[in-house]
Amino acid sequence: MTKYIDVVLNVPLNQAFTYRIPEDSDSQITVSDGEDYFGRRVEVRFGNRNLTGFITGCYESLPESCAVSEDKIRPAKRFLDQEALLTHELYDLAKWMTDYYLSNIGETVFTMMNFGKRESEYSVFSSDDDFIAEKEKELSDEQKAASEGILDVSQGYFHYLYGMTGSGKTEVFLTAANKVLNQGKGIIYLVPEIGLTPQVQEAVTHRFGNTVAVLHSQLTPSQKLKQWHRILNKEARIVIGARSAIFAPVPDLGLIIIDEEHDSSYKAGNAPRYHARQVAMKRASTLKIPLVMGSATPSVEAWASIEKKTIQVHTLTKRLAGGAMPLIKTIDLSSHSKSGSCLSKELENEIRHTLQEKRQTILFLNRRGFTHFFRCNSCGYEMKCKNCSVSMTYHKAEKRLRCHYCGFSLEPPKVCPKCQSLDVGYSGFGTEFIEAEVKAKFPAARIIRVDTDALNHKGELEEKLTAFKNGEYDILLGTQMVAKGLNFPNLKLVGVVLADTSLHLPDFRAAEKTFSLITQVAGRAGRFFPDGKVLVQTYSPESEPILYAVKGETEEFYKNELETRKMLSFPPYTRLLRLVFRSQIPKAAYVASQGAKGILKMNCCPDVQILGPAECPLEMVNNNHRWQIILRGKEIRSLQKMAAAFVRGYKAPKDVYIEVDVDPVNML
Repeated sequence: MTKYIDVVLNVPLNQAFTYRIPEDSDSQITVSDGEDYFGRRVEVRFGNRNLTGFITGCYESLPESCAVSEDKIRPAKRFLDQEALLTHELYDLAKWMTDYYLSNIGETVFTMMNFGKRESEYSVFSSDDDFIAEKEKELSDEQKAASEGILDVSQGYFHYLYGMTGSGKTEVFLTAANKVLNQGKGIIYLVPEIGLTPQVQEAVTHRFGNTVAVLHSQLTPSQKLKQWHRILNKEARIVIGARSAIFAPVPDLGLIIIDEEHDSSYKAGNAPRYHARQVAMKRASTLKIPLVMGSATPSVEAWASIEKKTIQVHTLTKRLAGGAMPLIKTIDLSSHSKSGSCLSKELENEIRHTLQEKRQTILFLNRRGFTHFFRCNSCGYEMKCKNCSVSMTYHKAEKRLRCHYCGFSLEPPKVCPKCQSLDVGYSGFGTEFIEAEVKAKFPAARIIRVDTDALNHKGELEEKLTAFKNGEYDILLGTQMVAKGLNFPNLKLVGVVLADTSLHLPDFRAAEKTFSLITQVAGRAGRFFPDGKVLVQTYSPESEPILYAVKGETEEFYKNELETRKMLSFPPYTRLLRLVFRSQIPKAAYVASQGAKGILKMNCCPDVQILGPAECPLEMVNNNHRWQIILRGKEIRSLQKMAAAFVRGYKAPKDVYIEVDVDPVNML
């Protein structure tokens, strides 16, 4: 009979804590024969606080691993659940994540399971009583072959559905999901951000009805608990959600789908900094079930795995729904008059014609850009680091160009090193400036803006996108949010206002991000009519990622990018681990990073390179000064071993916080 329990708490300590079972446990919770209290929540006294924890061990006598004597063991206060919420499979996954991402077991478990104490009465998913699930659509031969192939694990568990935008990937996913459901198994279907892909949610719920559960960040903790119970009790067999839905406790899980696999939002920004793709791969290989990823622009890492045949690829080559790939054209801004306008005459005229035809326009603004990069206006030469081949950023205060990977710096040249021109400088557009100009030039147009600054309440993004889809607006101004899997039947024109901003991010993934963004946003046009048009404004029309995206030469882009990555020793040919030191005290982060480098050098593995310390490209975030060290090597275990020895054995100064990011995606 259980007398002692191990409890995992959401505290920054990598261990469980032993308690006695609650003294009145018999009246509060019952367990069946052969069961124990594992996975249930319990309220305990920790120091001078009452905390909720998850039970991860049950003992009849005090375990030998317990560091304190029996008389020091406190009783837990009370159980909170009649049934286990944390499954053994998820707890094993949490332990793997703790080891892989160098996190704490408590923060990992509570990242998986952030609940309220009681279920909400609010119904997250509902349908009419006379609801009919839609019938399967007629598939093309390519789609049929793909839907069968992705369930075949004889060649491995990992599959990729690769096809141009609008080629019917969603229907392949749904057909495969239906087959899995008919086998009595469950499905997890991940999308980049649930608010950005209402059409995926709509397609799945129309097909499968009340067997669908939705998990995403807009749910309250009590609403999430309600969905969790529906999943555990097999009331919901398909779970749709953003990144954290990968932790759904689906009984008899039979298939994991990751739509828009390339999207960086699958990587968590807070500890544990997990990547949903990596966690999905771990779950799929452990459970021996298929994982299928899909995108028109796979991540470079995924493309490399496809080439090595560690991921099996299934290709779709045709656009459905009567559409065709749009006409894509670049507009060289350096050859246009320097009037200060952000819209070229050609783009302005196309917007006007589109308005006259009662059709719609999307203007894509790549908000996240660094304008302070060196560029020659005569020949287009761009200054990159000699060591890392990433754009160097101009620091106005010290009047130097600096690399944020290795720390290399130099004075900005007065003339272009390539053509000796004196016409050099820095430029860019701001979103507010663009919005003002569009409103001024098209005063009669109904204009709507979609970015993080323009969204003020839950559900507003979906409301705005639905309104645009329904024809209530003529022009949509949007950031990366509109580059993801959205369908707008009346959309004719897509204008990329400035393609260069992502190209000059001080990040080795800058080319990949630029290519992906242009390809994805261009894919919104011409889905239902063969007259779609995309105009890409750029100062760098001959830049390879822009050139390849405009020409639709996807394979050529990946071939070139992989060659560059191999030459420069960047992923997928090496692995990275990033340590960020941040502090509100200006010099504290710098001093800590310098001291950390010394410690890391003492424990350095032979095949590991230490880059930095250097200031982070975003030197200040939330009033915190930030410095980084990047570990680079062939094997991830070597990097993890070094970082673990440092983090676990190093007490950071009082005013300094250290972030650990294994396989970082965002290098800013």
